[in-house]
Amino acid sequence: MMQIYHVQTARQTILKRQPLLWMDYPPATLAQTAELFGAGVTPPQAVAQILASVRDEGDAALRRWSRLLDRADLRDFRVPQSELDAALRSLPPDLLTALQLAAERIRAFHELQPIPNWESETLGGRLGQRFTPVERVGVYAPGGSAPLPSSVLMSVIPAQVAGVKEIAVATPPLPLPASNQETVNSPQSIVHPVILAACALCGVSEVYALGGAQAIAALAFGSESVPRVDKIVGAGNLFVTLAKQQVYGLVGLDGLAGPTETMVIADDTANPAWVAADLLAQAEHDVLAMAILLTPSEALARAVQEEVGRQMTSLTRAAIIARSLEGRSGIVLTPDLATAAALASEYAPEHLCIATRDPQAVAAQVRNAGGLFLGEYSFEVLGDYVAGPSHVMPTGGTARFASPLNVLDFLKITSLIALDTPTCRALSRPAAVIARAEGLTAHAAAADFRALPSE
Repeated sequence: MMQIYHVQTARQTILKRQPLLWMDYPPATLAQTAELFGAGVTPPQAVAQILASVRDEGDAALRRWSRLLDRADLRDFRVPQSELDAALRSLPPDLLTALQLAAERIRAFHELQPIPNWESETLGGRLGQRFTPVERVGVYAPGGSAPLPSSVLMSVIPAQVAGVKEIAVATPPLPLPASNQETVNSPQSIVHPVILAACALCGVSEVYALGGAQAIAALAFGSESVPRVDKIVGAGNLFVTLAKQQVYGLVGLDGLAGPTETMVIADDTANPAWVAADLLAQAEHDVLAMAILLTPSEALARAVQEEVGRQMTSLTRAAIIARSLEGRSGIVLTPDLATAAALASEYAPEHLCIATRDPQAVAAQVRNAGGLFLGEYSFEVLGDYVAGPSHVMPTGGTARFASPLNVLDFLKITSLIALDTPTCRALSRPAAVIARAEGLTAHAAAADFRALPSE
């Protein structure tokens, strides 16, 4: 059951942010890490071992870690095109139609994003900027307890709209059955077919059966089988996030994704069954997922609390939901909607759903959120799949400074500087003054040459 909090208590508990990489690691994670890597080895240290070995040994290390961590013994990591095509053909018709609709809407939304090159002559000569796409991108597609073809669409399509020419997808292999642990010739038999189908639907032909930190290492460093990329996007588990953190600078990143989160602001006009369903939809992702309701209506709070308990009993992932609701989830009673909006801005949620009489008025008071879902007919699950914007959004409070994955994530801005001669001479003297103030006499000399008319 979801607990009900007052604001002061909520600030000290479920609304208190703790950065992902500062969190205490769950005992089960520490125990598993110690079993695989040795006593006293922390998850960041384990990830560092994986990264270093892949950097130094390439495919040999990838095979070793795949056997140890994924229980998959593979000679080849790349999935043949024939298997991608077969996976797409094998989709149930209704799922194929749904994925096609999602792909069309995601592409249409991102094609509307303005990405103008521009030049101006108002400052002397020509100044401007030029957008060019990142050349090669790696997409990590989670494939654990719930393979997510939607994440493939949401990451690949914005990159394609941006003009990225090479996109490689890494997705974890499914472990071979215990009775069939011999080496297989290709990874297609143990990669989830719905992930392969989503790749084929997007036209991505470069797919690798690699998961976890070793997949990030392969994409960042490259190996005999996996060419390195320039940027890595896509969410994953703790070890994927730690690996992305440790390779940043060698490659670009979309961000460091933490557990998923939804916050709902609702008043007495909201449907408690719908609000409860939206909270449960988020809670089923992960035991660390966060689902929080802010409301000034105690009657709604009690009704949602009751609905959550009733609806949970029929859900297949009820055990995961129960642990999620016991963690950083709950219902917060606020004095009014303005306080709810202020709390939401402080929390900076990944998803903020507003189910009130006037959602626009509440949204206008919110400064920080990855995605705003206005009204009960714009619920977060539609954003997960078919609304159009990418569902890869900033978590852990990073919506204070970060944005959802979009076309600009796959573009670089190059500044264009082509000054005319009078402007050059006019600017060179002040440039030399600043350079001397900084003690950089060679800089000053280079400016002084241009400040003087040519003989």
